[in-house]
Amino acid sequence: MMNRRQLLGAGAAGGAALVSTGAWSKTANMGLPEAAVMDSPATQAPSAPATGAPYNPVVTLNGWTLPFRMNNGVKEFHLVAEPVERALADDMTAYLWGYNGQSIGPTIEAVEGDRVRVFVTNKLPEHTSVHWHGLILPSGMDGVGGLSHPGIPPGKTYVYEFDLVKSGTFMYHPHADEMVQMAMGMMGFFIVHPRDSAFMPVDRDFLIMLNAFDIDPGSYVPKIMTMTDFNLWTWNSRIFPSIDPLVVSKNDRVRVRVGNLTMTNHPIHMHGYDFEVTCTDGGWVRPEARWPEVTIDIPVGAMRAYEFDAVHVGDWAIHCHKSHHTMNAMGHDVPTFIGVDKSAVTRKIRLLQPEFMPMGSTGMAEMAEMSMPLPDNTVPMMAGWGPHGPLEMGGMFSVVKVREGISAGDYSDPGWYENPPGTQAWEWTGELPDFSRASGPGTDVPSSGSSARSSGHDGHSGHK
Repeated sequence: MMNRRQLLGAGAAGGAALVSTGAWSKTANMGLPEAAVMDSPATQAPSAPATGAPYNPVVTLNGWTLPFRMNNGVKEFHLVAEPVERALADDMTAYLWGYNGQSIGPTIEAVEGDRVRVFVTNKLPEHTSVHWHGLILPSGMDGVGGLSHPGIPPGKTYVYEFDLVKSGTFMYHPHADEMVQMAMGMMGFFIVHPRDSAFMPVDRDFLIMLNAFDIDPGSYVPKIMTMTDFNLWTWNSRIFPSIDPLVVSKNDRVRVRVGNLTMTNHPIHMHGYDFEVTCTDGGWVRPEARWPEVTIDIPVGAMRAYEFDAVHVGDWAIHCHKSHHTMNAMGHDVPTFIGVDKSAVTRKIRLLQPEFMPMGSTGMAEMAEMSMPLPDNTVPMMAGWGPHGPLEMGGMFSVVKVREGISAGDYSDPGWYENPPGTQAWEWTGELPDFSRASGPGTDVPSSGSSARSSGHDGHSGHK
């Protein structure tokens, strides 16, 4: 369910300015479908379509799906390109450009064989367009401003109309002043479900869009000229610990679709499972061509989907494996102080600034444990707490939470997993084997079975 819908009203933008092509029916005199608006950054639960062919809806982490209406057999959607305020985290808001009140924009869902009509109203201060990334459609509908059709001027509405000839995972984004508009957050998913609902069925279907921003601490608007040195790496324009978990019931078949519209590749790694790569933005991967992974690299401008059977209960990390991409507000000119004795200089600085905290001499983990003063509208570099202490993460990170008995439509956070006795790492307080005695590869290592564990352990003789 959505938090609110804001009706622009039938015909509120006047007659639709038509993209010039003879491949579709004229719609200029039709009233516009409502333009739904979302003002919450929380993941919205999926809802099955009320009309049209049935499908299992997707779940956009910290996002939502755009409603449609049926009009003489055509599915009609209304996208509004506009400035938006997006909560990248609970304590940080960015002034972005997006669609229907959000960045990323709402997910569009339809079915293979559908004819869709998308009204695009431009409320930006400059012209725009929408490119339907990966979809097969007429040239005049491809959304490259100046090539496919004129750019959509501010205050005008254009119409895109085409048949969905293949199923899969696709994206949408501007192809007009693309560097600026994408750097400002304009992008979204376009999901085309298979016509045959028995083809590639899953129980839970998650969407993650990889995007990035360069926003100075204390400011609100992204820098648009950045090429590689972004400081906020996001999923669906959210940063951990404000990214919702992927909640799964044990034995569910799960699909995770990941699209990349950043300026670099991202190796997405999931703990606790191996999985099969089943789809790219080019189409479904035949069963005999699928390959097993625990990390799948997502190239720039591409999508990869993978699937697994949720047989292992627990809390399992999922993240980009580029270590700087799981940090917030990265400062690229921060010097390394590991091994530096700061005690003398600290005493002097505290004469002028008593609250001064020396950091970095033993690493950066202390930044996740201490609450340091930060400029307004700035998130700490490392944040988030788990059941056993600080997670020291940020950016592109979340948790796959697999539990017994979660209802089919339930995506609420079940809390932290409690490891059963004997299945959690513990402190060793017994005698350590003397590995220095080993003289060759065939030397037996002394058994540790007779050594004591810490007194706080549950006393089990072993663990799995």
